[in-house]
Amino acid sequence: MQMTSAPHLQAEDGPEYARILGDALRHAHERPDLEGVGDRLNTEQLRTMALNATALITAAAATEYEHYVKARAELRAASATVPEGESYGDTSSATGPGAGIGAVLTVLTPILAGTAAVIFLLVGYLMRAFSPSVGFGTTMIAAGWFFAAVAAAAILVAAVGLLVTALRNGSTSLAAEDEEDELPEEVARAREAWRHALLERGILPFLRDALADPTAGPAARTPHRSPNRIPKVGYSRPDFSGPEEGPSAGPRPTFTSPDFTSPDFGGPDHRPE
Repeated sequence: MQMTSAPHLQAEDGPEYARILGDALRHAHERPDLEGVGDRLNTEQLRTMALNATALITAAAATEYEHYVKARAELRAASATVPEGESYGDTSSATGPGAGIGAVLTVLTPILAGTAAVIFLLVGYLMRAFSPSVGFGTTMIAAGWFFAAVAAAAILVAAVGLLVTALRNGSTSLAAEDEEDELPEEVARAREAWRHALLERGILPFLRDALADPTAGPAARTPHRSPNRIPKVGYSRPDFSGPEEGPSAGPRPTFTSPDFTSPDFGGPDHRPE
């Protein structure tokens, strides 16, 4: 279901309008003036009508919305002038050249150390198997185990780094989600004033008018019909019936002799002269 966009309602505020409308319809049974919901019109019909009339409904709270948008724009303009390093110092420093080299080393060290460990261990054990008297094989094996330990340590460091990065990004995303709830007092008041005006002067009056419309009666809904009932669609049933419906079901066709005779087919006393 698409919501008709209003010229004065920004796209980012469309979901908020839909949320307020949904809350109003969800709690409509608590309002005596909306007692016709479900009787004259159901909630889905009212939701569709309200979404199609977004421009008309939001115009009722245009003054409050304009104040809210202005306060929000001033807040964003002020936030844009604050250096990002002041609030996200660690994140900005992590994007520098040092962070790039560290990331490369974190990825390459386990691979290189693991490869070296495999090579040294393989060569060392082969040399010990074919030439036990040569002591170089033992040195190769020792070097192989050293690189294996380096690879294990590098993998552990990389895992810890990934965990720290995930926790940092998670806290950053939660802070971004809670940013709306931590708006300055002026912006928060403007937003709440717009929400209240939109509900009281826009959505609720529209729903009341829709329910009070005499043309939006039960006929607007799709009635539940019994499967054994033949609906009447404005014309009578044709005058035909089966043989078992009796004589009152309508005239049945009869066959009579033709209304013409030939001179050659007269009565027995009639002979051609």
